Order: sequence, then C-alpha cells, then structure tokens
Amino acid sequence: MTERTIAVVAGGLRQPSSTRLLADKLAAATGEELTRLGVTPKIEVIELRDHAHEIVDNLLTGFPASTFAKVVETVNGADGLIAVSPIFTASYSGLFKSFVDLLPDGTLAGKPVLIGATGGTARHSLALDHAMRPLFAYTRSVVMPTGVFAAPEDWGGDEGGGRLDKRVRRAAAELAAEVARRDPATPVDPFALRTSFEELLAGE
Repeated sequence: MTERTIAVVAGGLRQPSSTRLLADKLAAATGEELTRLGVTPKIEVIELRDHAHEIVDNLLTGFPASTFAKVVETVNGADGLIAVSPIFTASYSGLFKSFVDLLPDGTLAGKPVLIGATGGTARHSLALDHAMRPLFAYTRSVVMPTGVFAAPEDWGGDEGGGRLDKRVRRAAAELAAEVARRDPATPVDPFALRTSFEELLAGE
C-alpha cells in the first residue's frame, strides 16, 4: 500500500478543546477513508497551543525556532491538510492566522485542505465560508467542498452527534479521494529563488 501524510492543525486555545476533538474526528475519518482506498494514512497532529510562544517569537524575529521549523516542515511535506480553528468574533483565532502567516509562500499551493471550525453558537458556522475558505483560497490551496462546523449542541445527543458525524464522514471522503488520486507531495523549498535576476535588476 502507498502511504500519504495528513497534517492536522488544531488551533484550540484550551485543554480540553472542542477544536482538538473535531480535528481528531476528521483525522480518524480521513484515515479510515484512505485505508478503504488502499492508501496507508500517516496522521501528524499539530496543536498550535503548544507552539504559541514560538509563533510569536517567529513573528517578531523573522526566524523560527528549531522545534517550530519542524512543524512547518510537517505541513510543507504533507499530502493533505486538516485545518481546524475556534471562531472568535466571526473569524478564525489570531493564533491560527499567525500560523498561516508564517508558512513560506507556496507551502499550501495546490495542497488539498479540509477546513473545520468550532464555536459557541451555530451562527458562527458562516465563518467557514466567509473567513476560512477565503484564507485558504488566497494560499492557492485546493479547499474541499464540505467544511465542518461543530456547535455545542452537535456534541450532545444522538441527533446532534449524528448530524456532525455525517458531515465529518462526507468531508473526510472528499479529502481522502483528492489525496489518494494525487502523486506524493513535493515539499516546497523555502530558500529557492523564485525571482529571476532580470526581475531583481529591474526592481520588480
């Protein structure tokens, strides 16, 4: 069986975190779908809370700490990405956005991405399409059609949990199919020269 790596970025700020719970659900379902398609899944989970200080230091200095550089390398080399953020004031968290800002240009270009979010009310579900989807479209990612939002009522009871599980399975199937049909990812070299000497001399 071929192997594909799925990087899972969970932007929750608390422990325990509903954001991490949703990320784990999406990762497990994606792994099951990849296995069904004859692909061996390798799941790499990144909890942004554990790297908050390193993210701030990188923003201030322009250089990543060695441990945070490995996190960026994980996302860079992944065949697919599951990105889940809590929603505050109708958008993703500042920590989540800062992490995306620090990814070298081109890291997510063409990479299949499944977006998910959690919030205190179902009204925040609009943030998936009005905040997260445009963010990853800007990075030139291939964003899956189905995004998954989990409100508090989605975690309790058969009805709410059933609705959430159905969305999770649908989104996971989309990501797994997209990852399985592609060749293994080719990591982007952050130090590669993307501007020609002629453009540099012209000041472009």
